[in-house]
Amino acid sequence: METKNLKAYPLSLLIACVIIFLSLYPFPELPKVDVPLADKWTHMVMYGGFCLIIWYEYLKTHKSINTGKITFYGWFCPIVMSGLLELAQAYLTTSRSGEWMDLLANAIGATLAYVLGWTVLRKMFR
Repeated sequence: METKNLKAYPLSLLIACVIIFLSLYPFPELPKVDVPLADKWTHMVMYGGFCLIIWYEYLKTHKSINTGKITFYGWFCPIVMSGLLELAQAYLTTSRSGEWMDLLANAIGATLAYVLGWTVLRKMFR
């Protein structure tokens, strides 16, 4: 993606920065929530929302869909970012731990958003 094209994705870039910050900042221990797999649901929603915003901004600025580009930038790149952040948590921080299940939850959220983008958002913008 060229630098000039990044200007078309201000929300996506903001959300990416927020996710990176939230993933690496050494927060104090969070209170326990009595919801099974609450952490994994949070990951799914966070990455699902991120990918939906990418879809939204893509559809807003393009007349047609380039399947390769939206798949790469709207699905693959967020999953790779997620994996790199999990590795950074595991190896570059002392207060966070990287988890494979977090990566899986992020990938599920991104995949659900990708499917939703193809089936719903795409039709809303046509």
